[in-house]
Amino acid sequence: MDLMPGKQMNEIAANHDPDQILPPKSTPEEQVGRRLRSLRVNHSFSLRALADLSGLNINTLSLIENGKSSPSVSTLQLLSRALNVPITKFFESEPMEKKVVFTSANERPQALFGSTLMENLGKDLKQNVIQPFAVTLQPGLGSGDQPIVHTGHEFVYCLSGYIEYLIEDEVYLLSPDDSLVFQANLPHCWKNIGMETARILLVLFPSDGKEELGGRHFLLNYQKKEINMKIAVISDDGKSISQHFGRAPFYIVFTIEEGKVTNREVREKLGHNQFSGEHQSGEHNEHEHSNGHGHDAASHSKHVGMAQAIADCEAIVCGGMGMGAYESMRRLNIKPIVTEGADAEAAVQAYIDGKLVDHTEKLH
Repeated sequence: MDLMPGKQMNEIAANHDPDQILPPKSTPEEQVGRRLRSLRVNHSFSLRALADLSGLNINTLSLIENGKSSPSVSTLQLLSRALNVPITKFFESEPMEKKVVFTSANERPQALFGSTLMENLGKDLKQNVIQPFAVTLQPGLGSGDQPIVHTGHEFVYCLSGYIEYLIEDEVYLLSPDDSLVFQANLPHCWKNIGMETARILLVLFPSDGKEELGGRHFLLNYQKKEINMKIAVISDDGKSISQHFGRAPFYIVFTIEEGKVTNREVREKLGHNQFSGEHQSGEHNEHEHSNGHGHDAASHSKHVGMAQAIADCEAIVCGGMGMGAYESMRRLNIKPIVTEGADAEAAVQAYIDGKLVDHTEKLH
């Protein structure tokens, strides 16, 4: 085969439209599709397995992964729950722990939730101390009717259009250049009430650097009828919520079908004192987690043993937990939630209503 002379190649390249040579920039749909495929593969899920876990059609998943379909917010919520990740994980790349983040206007990581565009302005920022987003809303769209709650604080600045924020049943109307800041544990929701596209600057301030509130801001916005799952509650007496994950002897397992509790059962749970070679204190030295205890392979193995009785559950609620146990549950695809209350039934109902706050500041 004859090779084209270098001079001729250069002439063709010089006269050629560069847009036809370089690959086109990825669309938001393609970015979300790539991230979904990456998350699925990292969890060792086949398309069929993820379809079964999420309740979505396998053809729908294939279209999303190939960038041929734009998933709605509710679809991404189902996928988030199935993969046990916040919706922000559908951004194209993983955090790189930067101390300074510069984001040019045409290089913002984007995620498209139906017709709502969310642009991450602080991707890769070290420790997630703040989470800023530029959100573009079509008329009538927003976070949904279901109130959202999470830890920390929330700041919103209206760039264009007209936004309605509902916080604890009080309405706040934002016009361009208006702003709002509030404690995010107050139930709230928002929407574009104007006739044109609206844009807001949304800044979330988590109370704990490990939280990803951008995802939670959407993750908690689901329809009750979509909830079909089991939730485990740590208990000392089979009735109330225990303050200590390791020592508690029971799980209270609630079965939820179409957003309603249909069954309640008590299961026995392994405790620290049932593992050979444990420290005599019987407390697993959980207060030493700040020094790295509880994150080693041996501790994770014990946490796996404790979780065997609730392998069919998607979430676990307790009043206190060590960092090691918290991370182990997440690795097992069981969402851990640390709550301040002691009423098991009330906590489960709050989870169904999207109002159960994960108090990660109580981790030790």
